[in-house]
Amino acid sequence: MEVLYKLGYGLYLLSAKADGRDNACIINTFMQVTDDSFVMAVNKQNLTHDMILSSKEFNISVLTTKTPFSIFERFGFQAGKNADKFAGFDGISRSKNNLTYLTQNTNAFLSFKVKDIADYDTHTLFTAKMTDSGVLNKDDSLTYSYYHQFIKPKPKAKSGWRCTICNFILYDELPKDYICPICKRNASVFVKEG
Repeated sequence: MEVLYKLGYGLYLLSAKADGRDNACIINTFMQVTDDSFVMAVNKQNLTHDMILSSKEFNISVLTTKTPFSIFERFGFQAGKNADKFAGFDGISRSKNNLTYLTQNTNAFLSFKVKDIADYDTHTLFTAKMTDSGVLNKDDSLTYSYYHQFIKPKPKAKSGWRCTICNFILYDELPKDYICPICKRNASVFVKEG
């Protein structure tokens, strides 16, 4: 159970298999509740959810702070119904239950068998027992705040014109005869931003 120190709060790749097909999505709701019980909530609108309902098994890959944004673009927080997220993807392996887990950008994997299922409107709560696990490296686990601060691209600032007197921003073109609506100065006090 050495792998348990990696769990608590973070971002995980949830993978499952049904009808000979693998799929995965990223989740952030996974936790240990007793020595042998783990709980996660999964949005019903993705294929991975349906696969878990069918097979009653799933894997968790614990993502690390080295995870690039391309992983989030590929697997997303809600995997679509018709998506094949692992098609042509390197950096995967299979656990003893023959389910896929990530080997890159992951510090641990865990395999589970579902013990109980509870319906909660848009999500299903799965309670499960661990059947296999492994530590892949000692890299730091990825938290949601780390993802937002360092991995998720920042939106590009809108370009515009800033008044150097009152800091009013005009996002349209700056006409030569423009008058600032706040400080009533003319266009000559505006500078280009962004």
